[in-house]
Amino acid sequence: MEEKTLKEFLESSPPGKLYHVSKFVKYTNQTCYIDQPEINLYCLNETCQGIRYFGSREQVWVSRSEHNDKYLTYVCQNCRRSFKTFSIWAFKDNSGKWQVAKYGENPPFGPPTPSRTFKLIGGERKLFLLGRKNEIQGMGIGAFVYYRRVIENQKNRIFDELIRVINKISPGDDVINDLEMAKNETQFTKAVDSIKHSLPQSLFINGYNPLTLLHAALSEGVHEHSDDECLELAGSVRAVLFEFAERLGLALKDEAELNAAVTKLAKKKSAVDK
Repeated sequence: MEEKTLKEFLESSPPGKLYHVSKFVKYTNQTCYIDQPEINLYCLNETCQGIRYFGSREQVWVSRSEHNDKYLTYVCQNCRRSFKTFSIWAFKDNSGKWQVAKYGENPPFGPPTPSRTFKLIGGERKLFLLGRKNEIQGMGIGAFVYYRRVIENQKNRIFDELIRVINKISPGDDVINDLEMAKNETQFTKAVDSIKHSLPQSLFINGYNPLTLLHAALSEGVHEHSDDECLELAGSVRAVLFEFAERLGLALKDEAELNAAVTKLAKKKSAVDK
């Protein structure tokens, strides 16, 4: 059985999987409590919107001789308004180690879905969230199939958003005509194959064309891989989709900021010339 610290377990372990958790308890006045560490989590509160320190709200005691069903509640140390609750099962086995598993979390386990991703995938929010649910529960084939369907169904919307952004940041780029033609293909992978020119470098992810990355994952046949392999592919598709949506949004933001700066300086120049 894999062993983790309680911090690692709370931050990065999905529900439903059993772990040996080291340094799980502490003793206060002969009472056994869970030794809850400070942890790093994403805070959804609008004042944070990023990774923040979360601290436990109260001590939680456990029995060393019985099965324990417990709730651990954490609060963001920055805004003090965002909470995270873990529902866990814990038992001290014959080896003296603590076996611990999560029943669930609220908000749910896994990275939050950026609002820009929902904007990019349009009306496929429900299918995408089903994919996230499958991924969180370790059901790789289901997650991969849902994600692939989302991208296939929203192919034209994704291309339209790309065209809109490229028209802003690189008007007249040859890839715009490629994207318009690619919309005639029914499948995402065939559409990407038909694109001859590359996207602007500002939209690349770690030096790679995001359409090529998605193509590489989605061209894999689901029947050719184990559930674990499909889970890994699904996670990669989601991560690239998240980052792709962010790059599109940032490109427009950068362009808007540049235009505003140019307009402001142009007005100052005109005032000086007068």
